[in-house]
Amino acid sequence: MMLNDVHVHRSDDPLARRDELAHRLAAVAVDPVAVDDDVAEMIVNRVIDNAAVAAASLGRAPVAAARAQAAARLQHRARHAGAGHDDSAADTADRPAASLRAAGPAGVASSDARSPRAGATVFGLDPELRAQPEWAAWANGVAVRELDFHDTFLAAEYSHPGDNVPPVLAVAQHVGADGEQLVRGIAAGYELQIDLARAISLHAHKIDHVAHLGPSAAGGIAALLGLDVETTAQAIAQALHTTTATRQSRKGLISTWKAYAPAFAGKQAVEAIDRAMRGQTSPSPIWEGEDGVIARLLDGPDARYAVPLPGPGEAKRAILDSYTKEHSAEYQAQAWIDLARRLGRERPELRDPAAVRRIVLHTSHHTHVVIGSGAGDPQKYDPTASRETLDHSIPYIVAVALQDGEWHHERSYAPERAQRPDTVELWRRISTAEDADWTRRYHSADPAEKAFGGRIEVEFADGSRLVDEIAVADAHPLGARPFAREDYVRKFRTLADGVLAPEEVERFLGLATRLRTLEPHELAGLTVTPPPGALDRADAASPGGLF
Repeated sequence: MMLNDVHVHRSDDPLARRDELAHRLAAVAVDPVAVDDDVAEMIVNRVIDNAAVAAASLGRAPVAAARAQAAARLQHRARHAGAGHDDSAADTADRPAASLRAAGPAGVASSDARSPRAGATVFGLDPELRAQPEWAAWANGVAVRELDFHDTFLAAEYSHPGDNVPPVLAVAQHVGADGEQLVRGIAAGYELQIDLARAISLHAHKIDHVAHLGPSAAGGIAALLGLDVETTAQAIAQALHTTTATRQSRKGLISTWKAYAPAFAGKQAVEAIDRAMRGQTSPSPIWEGEDGVIARLLDGPDARYAVPLPGPGEAKRAILDSYTKEHSAEYQAQAWIDLARRLGRERPELRDPAAVRRIVLHTSHHTHVVIGSGAGDPQKYDPTASRETLDHSIPYIVAVALQDGEWHHERSYAPERAQRPDTVELWRRISTAEDADWTRRYHSADPAEKAFGGRIEVEFADGSRLVDEIAVADAHPLGARPFAREDYVRKFRTLADGVLAPEEVERFLGLATRLRTLEPHELAGLTVTPPPGALDRADAASPGGLF
């Protein structure tokens, strides 16, 4: 890895184009270095992981709404095509992807915008229907993100790098790429987002973490397509410029936009690539400019960042530093759930609020202020709060995990569960406190020391005390039960149960496990489709919109 010095340049102190961070990221993204076998295998795991959580979310309102937007646009285009209007997306929707390939960068697709394209599949829709890739990225991105149940990387910034997969996959299906090209694009997307998250904090300035995702998804798509560095740099800069927003989406009463934010970033990345391929340019330098992101939104004109990036010819391996979730909750709650489940079984009196005077969770600054009492959000103690808010309330999560000895993506968030009187009483006796050592470990560059848990201190009503701690989740690579392929497969089977037919589960797993060798026409199978009528109730409950 090479450390890249990134800082603000005044307009009268111009920065060489090749030294702009957007250009450096672009060079890494499209460097045609081979993807290592262990990286490719982890990409398979994360494709399965994404499909698992998407399947479980198909009936939820935000996902139904996003799917309806994609479906309504698709239907609108089909009607116009039937009326004699020129509509290449509708005309080509049923053509085999292989027949739509054309010569161009890396043999994937021509940069000629008039070349026919196959479109992309949408989770939950008939796989024979194809949407434009930006709409597929949008709908699929919401499905993947809705349950807050896929992978994570935490450093200077938070990230869910699996959010790169929907836009990269949508474009891959659209242009007729093969599995090897898809793997290269996903590896690049993970690399860029994780490297940005290692060095540049967004949340410290109340900027949402998807500001790293827009550029990384654009880089991943460019790697898939084999674009040149300059075109890729323009797309990366556009994607950053259009996806920078505040963290109010994760504050107070958290809304359904939490699932839409990364999907929006993926959609913008697809559109940025399209504009850049058409020769359109972007604000430059987007990070380092006198009125750029660093100067005006982040650490200011005097800031300096050391951004680690692979050197020329160096493999993209960042995905191996990320970790998935065993539980449907914010990642910083994963270890606490494991500890609470164990303690609730070992000390049943912890489940009785009458036996507990108070519980303090000593943890990192991030956990304390984002999902703990340090946020100052009364909604984190509100039994009527939204699922999105409860997902970001560690006092609630620990209370339920203590009492139930489990964490379930639906049962643990049900209104009747959140409003149970004994749970509310216990919940309101739990608080968090920042601990300097746990904050230091959170930021440690040493994987053996890096930790996302903390120390629990329980004061019982009889005056006795209990102290215990946990550093990482059981499913973490250094945890008690690190996730391996069989765990990803089991997670998919579990979450797909009752949603997908058994043969659909097996079909998807059969394709995903040989991802790298898939032919272009097989990539369209990387979707999940429930039985006919299974989503009718969810779709009918979704109010109509503009499209």
